[in-house]
Amino acid sequence: MIRSMTGFARCEESGPFGSLTWELRTVNHRYLEIGCRLPEELRGAESEFRHTIATALRRGKVDCTLNLRSAAATAGDIRINRPLAEQLIARAKEIGALVGATGANVDPLDVLRWPGVVQESERDLAPLMAAAHAALSVGLKQLGENREREGARIHDLLEQRCITLLTLVEAVNARLPEVRARLRARVEEKLAQLQAPLDATRLEQELVLMAQKMDVDEELERLKGHVAEIRQALAGHEPAGRRLDFLMQELNREANTLSSKSQDLDTTRAAVDMKVTIEQMREQVQNVE
Repeated sequence: MIRSMTGFARCEESGPFGSLTWELRTVNHRYLEIGCRLPEELRGAESEFRHTIATALRRGKVDCTLNLRSAAATAGDIRINRPLAEQLIARAKEIGALVGATGANVDPLDVLRWPGVVQESERDLAPLMAAAHAALSVGLKQLGENREREGARIHDLLEQRCITLLTLVEAVNARLPEVRARLRARVEEKLAQLQAPLDATRLEQELVLMAQKMDVDEELERLKGHVAEIRQALAGHEPAGRRLDFLMQELNREANTLSSKSQDLDTTRAAVDMKVTIEQMREQVQNVE
């Protein structure tokens, strides 16, 4: 079953640390491109998150955002580096005396803003890291399910287009005997208008040459073969986006050749309808993983 490259998933994990929320968005892309936005506490695990995502997805542009809302109870104890604060206050008073502001008061907030005065105890990130990985796994599962549902819809659309293509191929194939008979009649009519002696052997040779130039049997067979390949790719379990994209190019090439060889208005119209159908398929294939 094919999967779409478009999907969305949102997963939340709560614990003593607060709450973690993963938001995963994917759109179509030629390769796998992963973008991560992480809170400062979990920046060090970005490579692990990328590896997990890469094992679940093959193609697409992936936008991953992890939001962390810390619980108030998990905030580390705030400690004051008292020796440093005392030195800062003393130095501030010395500077004040030098400029003649002996009565100046030191703003406590200014002291607290000084780097190193306020010290927060280190947090245990192991539970937070485990929760982030667990939530990511759940989010990727939801994302995969969404992409599979969208892939099923694309599968049905492509199957309908395959049926349309085969119907057009059969219609062209059914007209070939009539087209050849009309070609022969047209040539004989022109020769009759010339009122020249008719060489039956030469006539047959000319008709064979003209028939070869407008022969589309191979194109029709290849079109049917490519449709069979498309159906086989759709029924497989491996990512089929690249293969389907290549098959769209081959279908379009055969339809163009059929149109250029056509000596019949109905055949030309069928070739145009084929190209329209193939373009509709190509637009859907661009979103297949």
